[in-house]
Amino acid sequence: MRVAVILPAAGLGTRMGKGSAEKTGTSRKQFMLLEGSPILLHTVRKFVATESVGEIVVAVRAEDLDWVGSMLVGEFPGRKVRAVEGGNSRQQSVENALGSLSPDTELVAVHDAVRPFIDLVTIQKVIDEAAETGAAIVGLPAVDTVKQVTRGTGRVQIRATLPRDKLVMAQTPQVFRYDLLKRAFESAREDGFVGTDEASLVERLDVDVSVVMGSDRNIKITKPGDMDLAHLFFREENRT
Repeated sequence: MRVAVILPAAGLGTRMGKGSAEKTGTSRKQFMLLEGSPILLHTVRKFVATESVGEIVVAVRAEDLDWVGSMLVGEFPGRKVRAVEGGNSRQQSVENALGSLSPDTELVAVHDAVRPFIDLVTIQKVIDEAAETGAAIVGLPAVDTVKQVTRGTGRVQIRATLPRDKLVMAQTPQVFRYDLLKRAFESAREDGFVGTDEASLVERLDVDVSVVMGSDRNIKITKPGDMDLAHLFFREENRT
């Protein structure tokens, strides 16, 4: 089974803010240092350690292509880890990376570059599920009460309370058959549809997507406070 992994890493880190840039030298979270290495490298290492993964493609901004490519080659010599040019949105970045894959790729896993604490067992579980069903994501049950609201005239007002037993919080990896994901991106481009994750594109094709339960440690580092939690998780993960 030929499995490729796409890591979209072209974001500008606007939610990190100026304070993070002053402390770390960058507000672009994928390149912030976590215990001496960019977060991106910690994430790549998880997939390099997954035996079923044959290729890893990191989608970055054009100005980062050369140095990130060199970093990946230096860090993972002899491995199929490479950088490609991404786009101005996550969807464009993933589609660009998808277009660089060999047509004989069977499964494609898309994972947030800033989720470095995904565990190897969950990676393999979601890959195995997608191999069987064609489409699978990692998700968590909703533990908070979720309200549907409307916004207007300066007020946010509740319109409904959504049943938690029918809700999951989507995480990554999200894994799909190569041909299915290609078709989903082509359809979205033709229709001008922009989704917040890959599953939302696949769902438009009336395809069932399975959910593999993940972990609340599989955090997406997006805000300054997340770095404190990341350092804690890293120390716990590497405790001997």
